[in-house]
Amino acid sequence: MLNALSTLKPPSGSLSCLVVDNGSTDDTAEVARDLGAQVIHENRRGYGSACLAGLAHLRDSPPDIVVFLDADYSDHPEELSLLLAPIVENRADLVMGDRTQLAMPGALMPQQRFGNALATRLIAWQTGHRYRDMGPFRAIRWNAIESLHMSDPTWGWNVEMQMRAVQQHLRVLEIPVKYRPRTGQSKISGTLKGSIRAGGKILWAVWRYR
Repeated sequence: MLNALSTLKPPSGSLSCLVVDNGSTDDTAEVARDLGAQVIHENRRGYGSACLAGLAHLRDSPPDIVVFLDADYSDHPEELSLLLAPIVENRADLVMGDRTQLAMPGALMPQQRFGNALATRLIAWQTGHRYRDMGPFRAIRWNAIESLHMSDPTWGWNVEMQMRAVQQHLRVLEIPVKYRPRTGQSKISGTLKGSIRAGGKILWAVWRYR
């Protein structure tokens, strides 16, 4: 698994890219490094573990804004400005990409759409805020994500962030973004067993962070 974190430091607007590798078996990390990204390695498996490792790496010299996205070609980094603008303009603290409207055919599997719909309904039931998606492409102020005290090492990471954002009264926006089929087969959405495991962890996270 590889997650990418982009960081922004206004007013200069300087951007940097951090790639977290926590168990990939191809040469993506080397390619990312050759293209100028900073690559770190996290031995603990899990989506949240990769995100937590990236944040820990940034903590000594934190950016103003952090952007999370998957490094499997499914997200569109060129849409970064769509997520950053509401934060830079002080209209939001957390901006998330909503894939449900603009996803390419086949990019969101039926089990993903079902899981998203169920999880967002449960979050609304617990918090009163109805999200449209649980997508990975999201931007958040550094001081905002630090205030959330994120800890989930698994697929409950997005649930934890979205529920705690409401509980902490952050200003949250969802912006429609494009989404394409990922490169390679996902061990989560690409298999029935993986989908069931991820779905179970997401449902458990909704209960845990309520």
